[in-house]
Amino acid sequence: MLHPPLILVIADPALEDLMTLLAERAQWRIHVSRTKEDAFAELSKRTYEILVTGPNTTASEDLAFYNRIRKTDPKIKLISLSYEGEKQDVIEAIREHAFSYFTAPFSAESVFSMIQTALRAEDWKYGIELVSNRPNWLTLRVSSKKVTAERVAQFMRELESNLPETEREAIGTAFREMLLNAMEHGGGFDPSSKVELSYVRTRRMILYHLRDPGPGFSIEELPQSALSNPEDEPFVHIAYRAAHGIRPGGFGILMSRELVDDLLYNEKGNEVLLIKYLNLED
Repeated sequence: MLHPPLILVIADPALEDLMTLLAERAQWRIHVSRTKEDAFAELSKRTYEILVTGPNTTASEDLAFYNRIRKTDPKIKLISLSYEGEKQDVIEAIREHAFSYFTAPFSAESVFSMIQTALRAEDWKYGIELVSNRPNWLTLRVSSKKVTAERVAQFMRELESNLPETEREAIGTAFREMLLNAMEHGGGFDPSSKVELSYVRTRRMILYHLRDPGPGFSIEELPQSALSNPEDEPFVHIAYRAAHGIRPGGFGILMSRELVDDLLYNEKGNEVLLIKYLNLED
């Protein structure tokens, strides 16, 4: 008989909604520690799959504790929660192979969903490689796995925690869709295939550049996409995808074009730029 997964949470009053959600919906074994030292003592007794840190500690404190515990438990996954975070905290979380990172305000549903993702994840630790880190120019090389896409999308979302929520959600959704497209159609969801992506932030613009390892495509000849549907038959591509064993969808490019200001492919079709112009006060 399989035992339910073990999850260790370092509690904080801000996690009340999450703890309620875990109690109501999860079939997992949850242990709550009040401090990191209590958590460390608990980790010496049994093996946990996931550690969730309360937001009353900084990201650097969480990562230092993570480095301490994974010397004896290298497979444990860290989901770090923080009241306040800087871009460098996000970068360090990526560098130190944290599974995910959230800055308050965060929803209990989002953290719960990431815990579910973490429980499904195998061979995840080196799925995100930090290639280059400049203050406003970040480059990553990531494996073509759905779980990696979810992790990367959350990290990228935290880089823009100062944006209005509507803009943050728009560019985050468009980025996630284009990343999944690159992983599926360029990388074949093969973990050994890598997608390279860059994030560039200026005072007035956010730019994402993605390059996949595939042969490319012609955006004018894409029968699996809603872009190719006749105006009077908006769902033709769905039948094509079903017939060819392609996951449901096909609206990603069309939707992403509506969410950002510019979406541009190179001639080969294996590189794409997403550009969002910002209306921030001087």
